[in-house]
Amino acid sequence: MVTLVEVARHAGVSASTVSYVLSGKRPISDLTRRRVRASIEQLGYQPHAGARALASSRSRIIALMVPLRTDMYVPVMLDIAVAVATTARAHGYDVLLLTGEEGPSALRRVTGSGLAEAVILMDVQLDDERLPVLRAAGPPAVLVGLPADPSGLSCVDLDFTAAGALCVEHLAGLGHREIAVIGEAPGVYARHTGFAERTLRGLRDRATELGVGLLHRPCEGGHDAVAGVLARIFDERPGVSAFVVQNETAVEPLLALLRRTGRAVPEDVSVVAVCPEPIAAQASVPLTSVAIPAQELGRRAVERLITGLSGRPGADGPADDAAPTPGVELLTPVLTSRDSSGPPLARGVMS
Repeated sequence: MVTLVEVARHAGVSASTVSYVLSGKRPISDLTRRRVRASIEQLGYQPHAGARALASSRSRIIALMVPLRTDMYVPVMLDIAVAVATTARAHGYDVLLLTGEEGPSALRRVTGSGLAEAVILMDVQLDDERLPVLRAAGPPAVLVGLPADPSGLSCVDLDFTAAGALCVEHLAGLGHREIAVIGEAPGVYARHTGFAERTLRGLRDRATELGVGLLHRPCEGGHDAVAGVLARIFDERPGVSAFVVQNETAVEPLLALLRRTGRAVPEDVSVVAVCPEPIAAQASVPLTSVAIPAQELGRRAVERLITGLSGRPGADGPADDAAPTPGVELLTPVLTSRDSSGPPLARGVMS
């Protein structure tokens, strides 16, 4: 088994420096920290969790609350979770994954037991029932998501409002005047899930500003559900010449159904998606898209949390510095233009 002393020798530093890199008890230069982390990785060093907790009176465990609901696209959630686990491990923390839908009771159970010293919350709703627990006497926490009232909370997310606006701006700039939105499953909106609600707000507000017609329809995803939604859209708005899709499971069924009905992409109909980069790039028609930076969100959430935890008792910092600094960090959306969007035909969409 590799020892801390062996890591220190490999990195060319003292054993105490390795300890400080792992615990965050002392400021260490970025160059030294990277060298120590590289040695830990190369040698496969694993700090003893029990001894570490006894020495610092800290569990060095982060609880990650990520309800895996059937109406959510699980791979994105898992990408964030993997990034959280990887980044936490690099800082000497382990992650306890909570995938149930218990809400406040799970939060009280885990933090009340002392098992986890901090929490990262995902699947954040606008009026999330877990937030009163955090605000009352909760542990240090970071939200991957944005509630309606983020005051006193530390949050990181993609700016989904700006993402929705960006999609409309792109299509309107190409000349489209009637846009349909195929959204998430109805249950996502019924829960007022933050990312979906904020994307829709951005879409609607920018469409109004630009004088563009916008029709939004939730969709369960899958071929049959998309077929039904698509038929209703063209019945209601036969002039629709572009789609915005925020539903990963609807992407390929939509492209297939458009082909089947004789609508070529992008010659007859343009399609823009808000989705992970691989889905857009590998679609049967490479999609113009706003990427969801799942791994970056996970990494930044942990970094915000670690910055707060470095001030906790046992880390040579005052107790009142324990929590992450309140505030909202929204990542700027980027739209990548690919093969699925272009100007509408003068003759309009085929019927």
